[in-house]
Amino acid sequence: MKKNVCLLAAALLAAACQPSAQRTTIEGTLEGVESDTLLMRSVSYDAQGRRDASRLDTVPMQAGRFSISLPNDSTPTEVYLYAKPKGNLAMSMTVRPVTTLVFPGQTVTLSGSMDDCLVEGGDFHRAMNEIKEQTKPYTDRMNAVTATLNERQKNGTLDEATMDSLRGVYNEALDQVFGVHEAYVRQHPDDDLSVYLVSSMGQGKAKELMPLLTDRAKNGALKGLGLAMQKAIEETQAREKARAQVVEGAEAPDFTLKDLKGNDLALSSLRGKYVVLDFWGSWCGWCIKGIPDMKKYYTKYKDRMEILGIDCRDTEEAWKKAVEKHELPWLHVRNTDEADVTVKYGIQGYPTKIVIDPQGKIAKVVVGEDPAFYTYLDELFK
Repeated sequence: MKKNVCLLAAALLAAACQPSAQRTTIEGTLEGVESDTLLMRSVSYDAQGRRDASRLDTVPMQAGRFSISLPNDSTPTEVYLYAKPKGNLAMSMTVRPVTTLVFPGQTVTLSGSMDDCLVEGGDFHRAMNEIKEQTKPYTDRMNAVTATLNERQKNGTLDEATMDSLRGVYNEALDQVFGVHEAYVRQHPDDDLSVYLVSSMGQGKAKELMPLLTDRAKNGALKGLGLAMQKAIEETQAREKARAQVVEGAEAPDFTLKDLKGNDLALSSLRGKYVVLDFWGSWCGWCIKGIPDMKKYYTKYKDRMEILGIDCRDTEEAWKKAVEKHELPWLHVRNTDEADVTVKYGIQGYPTKIVIDPQGKIAKVVVGEDPAFYTYLDELFK
């Protein structure tokens, strides 16, 4: 019996010594919400810079109060809260959300309104609140421009001249916001907030300011976010370089991707006939709209050309369902982040169709669902 008691005590002691999952909480009171519900999206980046985005979740409110517990014990999470309207759900996505960054194990408190919200949680949030106060005159101007645009568009009085004028006011205010952000980054290259600000300023400014960040900032709590921004910059540079090389007469970059059965399919294996690379996705309206013409021309010229559909930005399940649903009879492969063929070919828009001749040279590049592509095929095979 004593032995069993000792074993039980040891087990309880071992369990007590195990690290518990950190509870990450966002709570508070928000005014100006028509319904008793908030809508929430969240985004986080792991230590390798991989993005994890949540689905749209609902957050119940009682007398304006709410509490959210995030199952997050490893990486900071950026949370977007929208006021759910009583009417059209989609309308909530068109308004400015309350945005906050919460660190693992932290409790962040929100108070105020959807338009003017105070975020309290730690040193990061105190510094961020000071930044918001400095930029408030400029963000107020930007919000006023947005409201004017929406109102004019709604009543049909938005012309091109007004659009250009309002865009100029908006961009000028945005530049002033970024000026405040840049000043902070230059003065505080060690801070997590500097990483956050750099990532929000667009790739042009980020490319300039990233080298200013210290190793402490780059390897700190927001390391994943910084890595994601650096990867985005490098990817953009690679796309720009590829676009300069993916021109008519140039050698088409070879690649190997998995087909519908999970087998490797190399572009070079199709050498000897014309090949149309069709960069598409089930989410792309213009891609889907062009399917009838694609099927028509595949039937018309399949003895002299092959179509290789390269699905982009879809899950494997969504890709396979789309191929089956639309009964696409040509070859198919799925692009991946690891092999990213869209970078190799400098793809900017969807659909993009690239015609490759039997010798493996690029013969034609057509961006968008353009009738010129089909005219080209008729000229090519007449």
